[in-house]
Amino acid sequence: MLVLAGVGYSSPLTFTGTLSGANENPATGSPGTGSALVTFDPVTALLTVNVTFSGLEAGSTASHIHCCVAPGGTAGVATPVPTFPGFPLGVTSGTYAQTFDLTLASSFNPAFVTANGGTVAGAEAAFAAGLENGMAYLNVHTTAFPGGEVRAFLAPVPEPVSGTLFAGALGMLWLMRRRSTAR
Repeated sequence: MLVLAGVGYSSPLTFTGTLSGANENPATGSPGTGSALVTFDPVTALLTVNVTFSGLEAGSTASHIHCCVAPGGTAGVATPVPTFPGFPLGVTSGTYAQTFDLTLASSFNPAFVTANGGTVAGAEAAFAAGLENGMAYLNVHTTAFPGGEVRAFLAPVPEPVSGTLFAGALGMLWLMRRRSTAR
């Protein structure tokens, strides 16, 4: 029963955020909205980015994930620069979906790699920690707001209690009860 009580990361980890001008620093007042859904699989090192946005005041010029800073702050770009490959540019609404292999240098801003030990492994570790601690944000830049028109801090989605963890907890309770009644 104790073997069932083991706890570890499950794969993948999910992060979400709501894009808005109020989330930018400083706030933009943009009527733009959207959502970001990011998944990270620590076993395969794959990062999947899904973005939907609309109502921007001007055409998009870039989008990427910044890391690592407390919510409300501003940080450097962690993912490819100047923008995610294939992100829709010159539009006020759109969708984007892409998967990145975080074992590849091309998945990161070279400055982020340099700032995190000069290795892709160091960048991956820092980025994963930033995501897991709610210290990463995705934003969409436009010609009207070159510093970013809408932003979403990526918040971890709580994982449901797994059957294994639940079974392990039940096993521990059973052992504790058995020991207390055996006395």
